[in-house]
Amino acid sequence: MNSGSTIFSQLMAHLPIHEFHKCVERYQGDYKVHHFSCLNQFYSMAFAQLTYRESLRDIASCLNAVQKKLYHMGIRGRVLRSTLADANENRDWRIYADFAQVLIAEARHLYAGEEFGVKLKRTAYALDSTTIDLCLSLFPWATFRERKAAVKLHTLLDMRGNIPSVIYVTPGNVHDVNILDHLVIEPGALYVMDRAYLDFARLYRLNKAPAFFVTRAKRNFQYQRLGSRPVKKGSGLRCDQDIRLKGFYARKDYPDTLRRIRYWDAQNRNTLVFLTNNLHLSASTIASLYKCRWKVELFFKWIKQHLRIKAFFGTSENAVHTQIWIAISIYVLVAIVKKLLALQASLYTILQILSVSLFEKVPLIQVLTESPLQFIEHDPSTQLNLFNL
Repeated sequence: MNSGSTIFSQLMAHLPIHEFHKCVERYQGDYKVHHFSCLNQFYSMAFAQLTYRESLRDIASCLNAVQKKLYHMGIRGRVLRSTLADANENRDWRIYADFAQVLIAEARHLYAGEEFGVKLKRTAYALDSTTIDLCLSLFPWATFRERKAAVKLHTLLDMRGNIPSVIYVTPGNVHDVNILDHLVIEPGALYVMDRAYLDFARLYRLNKAPAFFVTRAKRNFQYQRLGSRPVKKGSGLRCDQDIRLKGFYARKDYPDTLRRIRYWDAQNRNTLVFLTNNLHLSASTIASLYKCRWKVELFFKWIKQHLRIKAFFGTSENAVHTQIWIAISIYVLVAIVKKLLALQASLYTILQILSVSLFEKVPLIQVLTESPLQFIEHDPSTQLNLFNL
């Protein structure tokens, strides 16, 4: 029998615990805490994410059922529902937000050379948001509509490795375009976004950084054509133009030249009009970049299906933020382990395997590596022949 560490412990060993303690000290998370530390809280919530627990009572019951193994998982003492609820309610969620940023930085470094479908030397980001619906009577702080509550996850996704580089959690009534005011612009980077972020004053701030953007034009878009570039119409491109905005306020907000590219999407039978301040990339590359923006949509779909962020264990703003940031930390941690161990399995497959093997005491690489079946060849001379009696 393997007497080593459990799968859960081996997975958590990839966490930079010294950085976690720095985050705890920054916000005095363990001040006057004697038994259930912030690290125990993180481990308990990580267990909930990895095993798809549905409630705090569910978490406590499952962990206490394996009380003898908790010490080897890094959890000290008995886990009570009320203790975990109080921790989620009162421990500053910024501890886990800051720690998630530490993991994100590590993951982005590991995936820096990853291909994402477009040959591009500069960093490319996809910016979008997703809405998580909530009950207004239980979450009155999450203002959205008159009879509905919600929170939004505004995400800046690094297309190399699908790693979220920046996440803002806001009430549902915060418009997407406002997030552009909070972004720390990376000079030379390329930001891909949909029409919800079309605000020329804010886009001009990107242009002055200097950074590049690709977005879509609205139907009532008015412009003055300055010149045209040749395009290959067989590729779906219809036109590639240098333009300037028409209208006093529009030109005041964005006085420089823009590029307008019209593209026919044969698969969906739809015409798309792109706007960008990048005057050097080919029109087909611009169209391909916008197509890659769907990576952020797939990211939202994935985390909603495979992480516990649609049903929350607490109703306060602090509890919701805590659960979301720990869920993001687990997503990024699994991505880090996948890269470090050079695993071929998808993140979905890895999570499914982990969910049923956390208490096993076998090497992590052995569990996550698909082993081919081995057929043993027997010596026929040692086998009895049924028909030679």
